[in-house]
Amino acid sequence: MTTTPSRISPSDQSDQSGQSHPSGHPGPLWRRPRVVLWSAAGLATAGFLIALEIAARRYGQPGPLTVEAQELIFAPHSGPLLYAGLALAMVVLTWRERMIAAAAAVAIDIVFLLVRLVVGADLNFGNGALWVVLGLAVVALARRTGPDRALLLKGCGLGMLLVFGHKTGDTWLLITAKEHPQVLDPYVALADHALGNPSWVAGRILESIGPVGGNLLNLVYGQLPLAAALVGLYQLRNVATERRFPAHHLVRTFLVIGLVGPAIYMIFPVVGPVYAYGAEGGAWAVSHVWPDVLPAIGTPHPVLFDEITPRNCMPSLHTAWATSLFIHTRKGSRWMRYAGAFWLVATLSATLGFGYHYGVDLVAGVVFALTIEAAMRAFARGWDLSAVRLVSYGTVIFAALLAAYRFLPRELAAHPWLFGPLLLLAMASVIVYFIRTTQSWDPKPTPPRLPEPRTPEPQPELA
Repeated sequence: MTTTPSRISPSDQSDQSGQSHPSGHPGPLWRRPRVVLWSAAGLATAGFLIALEIAARRYGQPGPLTVEAQELIFAPHSGPLLYAGLALAMVVLTWRERMIAAAAAVAIDIVFLLVRLVVGADLNFGNGALWVVLGLAVVALARRTGPDRALLLKGCGLGMLLVFGHKTGDTWLLITAKEHPQVLDPYVALADHALGNPSWVAGRILESIGPVGGNLLNLVYGQLPLAAALVGLYQLRNVATERRFPAHHLVRTFLVIGLVGPAIYMIFPVVGPVYAYGAEGGAWAVSHVWPDVLPAIGTPHPVLFDEITPRNCMPSLHTAWATSLFIHTRKGSRWMRYAGAFWLVATLSATLGFGYHYGVDLVAGVVFALTIEAAMRAFARGWDLSAVRLVSYGTVIFAALLAAYRFLPRELAAHPWLFGPLLLLAMASVIVYFIRTTQSWDPKPTPPRLPEPRTPEPQPELA
């Protein structure tokens, strides 16, 4: 009995069996490490969004998935945010494709605006941007293959992550208010004495400069995600030509800060001086003294507060985001460096001047931002001993700050000449350690190679 020889080569048989070829063939697509990593990240993100959706429904509110689905038809809450997401998705497109996508988004928005004008609905915009991002994802699945498909899907995913990051933040804030009926503001307000109560000082300054300065700071404070998207676009400007994303960029850090930060809110619920000690707190406020009179706090204790105001102070995520924005603009053009510095100073002024945060919140926010940024850089370049030390040091200092605010506020307030400088020194130590370590990670410039001196050829002797 004779057997028919197989037409499949040994290498093909190895591929079909799921084993990689000894010569270095990558094997089946589903077994490649990057595919496994991205698949796991996608499943984790989907599970997280579903969990937040369920949690929000428990309190009778729509979750991030429902809100985003509604924005396909109904008036969006933030049109600029949706167009920022579209802009991030378009970094993978050619200029011609970008013009077509942008024109399609504007045209769709015009149609929605006309319909809303007829029926008398809110005239918000942004639906077109959302429709185009989803359309690009469909094009990637239906018309693209291989690396082009993966690149376009990454662009769409990045744009949608920016949008969903904002929606998940809103849901997180709802959960913090519902799950924590008591807040720890008296502890933080007392600890803030060590820094000289900067929120009370900044609040009086902001009142004295009038509405123009307040409106400017409010604009800067509210459009921080848009500023991050613009810096991210600058960092991703070469993706379309290089056909790959850089290993690390601002949007990644921004999203991780927004994801991890609210988990700290659940541990340390604080509403801020304008609510706990100001008129914005209404009947729930401990007193209505902010920013004119410092509160008299004896023994700090948790106080009841409403189930609406978010417990979103410790740490200050606006400070963390503005710090990361400042860091990522240091290697940009001159105008970008100036813009990053302005946004940091204006954001810090707004957080204190509007009474949204205490001074100690800002100290914790800076340490939190640098720790997250160090971890994201280490993830991009690979972990080594210097990265582990830096992230561990930032984590320890951050935990020590929270512990001091919670368990030693009376000591901090009683000896401000000692503990105020110590708090600032702890923050400064993380800043210096971050700068020194990350500078050592940067590739050293290669000195130009000088041409070797040429030896003159011997001249023939004359007879």
